[in-house]
Amino acid sequence: QAQVVESGGGLVQPGGSLRLSCTGSGLWFSDINMGWFRQAPGKEREFVGAITRDGTTYYADSVRGRFTISRDNAKNKMYLQLNGLRPEDTAVYYCAADQTPFRQYEMRHLDIWGQGTLVTVSS
Repeated sequence: QAQVVESGGGLVQPGGSLRLSCTGSGLWFSDINMGWFRQAPGKEREFVGAITRDGTTYYADSVRGRFTISRDNAKNKMYLQLNGLRPEDTAVYYCAADQTPFRQYEMRHLDIWGQGTLVTVSS
């Protein structure tokens, strides 16, 4: 069964850093596109960024230059490095994967979702 599981969330002070991990199983991990989303309290889920199977990355304007997405296919992991964190980055962060391999990246194809990991930015 295809699934992804996030980890690495926690409490961090403004300006601090955190690294989130997403571990996939039951997936052709090296051949699929993946992404990160977040949902702040009282707000809708929003796109954070994505990484394609060939390593191309995309970012939301709100995080570009502060957040970095990478992947380690040998470990079936994707990462989200969060730097320069702000209180408005507080949210549950979700990993998502397109379970169909060899497909061109489109956000609407991300159909496997994790349960999320909470990031709280506060002093």
